[in-house]
Amino acid sequence: MTALRPLDRLRALCLALPEATERISHGEPAWFVRKSPQFATYADHHHDDRVSFWAAAPAGAQQDWVARDTERFFVPPYVGTRGWIGVRLDVGPNGGPSQRDWRDIEDIVEDAYRAVAPPRLVARLDADGPDRR
Repeated sequence: MTALRPLDRLRALCLALPEATERISHGEPAWFVRKSPQFATYADHHHDDRVSFWAAAPAGAQQDWVARDTERFFVPPYVGTRGWIGVRLDVGPNGGPSQRDWRDIEDIVEDAYRAVAPPRLVARLDADGPDRR
């Protein structure tokens, strides 16, 4: 069995959330709650040398993640001033995220969704429970 590429795995995480959609934004795959708002975007060397994604984040989360590991987490251009977090997908064992890293990524994606989704969809997410992954 072949492992999923980071973009495919990120896409699956994002689209598993209630009423999440994907479309191209600024030349990269991006994920939205319905048509808007956006909660995450893929960044394949988008304005720098990193393969990463950028995600909305609750207050204080950006600083917490960056303080944990400046190699993996960063303040992305443009949206970093709004508290979004950048997450590298090209660092780790064999040039990509480890299983432990993917658990962090799952948490970041869900937090991004929760940060922008309306309360009714957050309640639906809570009702689905942890088995939705």
